[in-house]
Amino acid sequence: MKRPLVVGVPQRCYTGPAVARAELPPVIRALLHPSAYPHPVDRVQLVQTHISYVLLAGEHVYKVKKPLDFGFLNYSTLARRRYYCHQELLLNSRLCPETYLGVARIRQTRPEPGRRGGDRISVGGRGRVVEYAVHMRRLPAERMMDHMLAEGAVTREMVERVADRLAEFHGTSESSRRIAEYGHWGIHYAWKENFRQWAPYVGQTLTPEQERILRAFGEAFFARRQGVLRRRVEELRIRDCHGDLRSDSVCFRDGLCIFDCIEFSPRLRYTDVAGDAGFLAMDLDYRGHSDLARAFVDRYVERAGDRDLPAIIDFYKCYRACVRGKVEGFRASQAEVPTGQRRASLRAARRYFGLACNYAASLPPAMLVITCGLTATGKSVLARRLAELTGFEVLASDVVRKELAGLASADHRFEAFRRGIYSPEFTDRTYAALLEEARQRLDEGRSVIVDASFVRRRYRQQARQLAGETGAQFVCVEFRASESAVRRRLARRLREGRDPSDARWEIYVAQKRTFERPSEVPPERHVVVDTARPLQAEARAVLAALRRISPLSLPGRG
Repeated sequence: MKRPLVVGVPQRCYTGPAVARAELPPVIRALLHPSAYPHPVDRVQLVQTHISYVLLAGEHVYKVKKPLDFGFLNYSTLARRRYYCHQELLLNSRLCPETYLGVARIRQTRPEPGRRGGDRISVGGRGRVVEYAVHMRRLPAERMMDHMLAEGAVTREMVERVADRLAEFHGTSESSRRIAEYGHWGIHYAWKENFRQWAPYVGQTLTPEQERILRAFGEAFFARRQGVLRRRVEELRIRDCHGDLRSDSVCFRDGLCIFDCIEFSPRLRYTDVAGDAGFLAMDLDYRGHSDLARAFVDRYVERAGDRDLPAIIDFYKCYRACVRGKVEGFRASQAEVPTGQRRASLRAARRYFGLACNYAASLPPAMLVITCGLTATGKSVLARRLAELTGFEVLASDVVRKELAGLASADHRFEAFRRGIYSPEFTDRTYAALLEEARQRLDEGRSVIVDASFVRRRYRQQARQLAGETGAQFVCVEFRASESAVRRRLARRLREGRDPSDARWEIYVAQKRTFERPSEVPPERHVVVDTARPLQAEARAVLAALRRISPLSLPGRG
């Protein structure tokens, strides 16, 4: 006997027998009775998602929206639920019209005078409308894509059919300059919104390190792919899309049925077409079918003529994995969800966030490390050692300053404090040149250590701004040393004559009087070095701190 499946219900849902009826709203409890329906029903089964109650009543399905407000979704009033039921019907007619039958009114009638019994809840009929439901046909489970994937029955040809249908749909779906600009803004907003919404779950569904990885990945992506993203706005690749395209929204019946699009938020539906392609590709990866994911994306690129999609698809797969991790986290925290299902949702959320971090590794964020401290506190020595350990390039202010002055790095110009090539004006030129060189490398995704004193707050702020503009991770490493250690280093430099620095003791003293401590740097981006410790130990400690700040910016542990 063929087993029907509810449209619009994800694989990890939970059903009536496991749900305590006392925790359900009275209307939903009433709809569990077969007599509540206008057609023959042997029994009613309840399935829940995090946003809907779905009632299986014979060959029919009734989806009732939960009275929730998640910010990105607001079903909090009856009028809103009615509106979004009609939106669901309208929007899903684009890809699966035969499945959506209408919007049903759920009514309440009082008993006639003199008769016993309480109020009666029914679908249709007469009485006061107390709720609305999307009325749908049931679809055969054995033809659902998620079921067929579990059975190993989905072929390359089948996912290519989905790609063809999706490319055709995207080619005719609504778009305009307004939609494209709105969607371009919307993905930036939605990415940041995720971090706010899953904040209570950090440490439960994702680790603090995973959150740092994802945050850094987003910053790198939006900075380094901004040219591609703007081109997609110009080409109207941002359209009124499906918005929630997973394998449990695809049925290989009567051709192909793609259903259950997002109806509750144009902001989440007006998205880059890569968002739809990326969602299904991510879902295939999650279910262990990466070969089919690649075949699906390749076919979509070919049929849609979308040459830029490969440059951004990993971001959209990452974003969609994050959304699913967030949603599973919501479900795991809902009191009416049975314990076993909450645990399953928690495991699923952790898997999704792990997958998201795997995608993030496709675009390792660059890192901008600046040194900060008085002269002869060990900045250059440690900077060179860190470069050896990380592969980062060092840009040294002593070298750049001499180049601007037309001097060789070994030439010395012993100027008075803030005079000559050490005047404020020349120092401004030096930092501008340093940061411009750093920008060129950061734009290419290459990490940089800027070896300079950065004793002025405005220079540090300029560096931090540069990191933000290029999507790099900013770190300020502050160096401290005893005066006796400084004296020894200065004496050795003058004696050996190989160091490009022109610093002397009187320069150190003058710097110390005017040094602006880096109190404006966030504590999590501020690393303090005590150069009294052995070089190797201090280098390892700084390296560990950099890895904590941005794990994907550094090479693997070695």
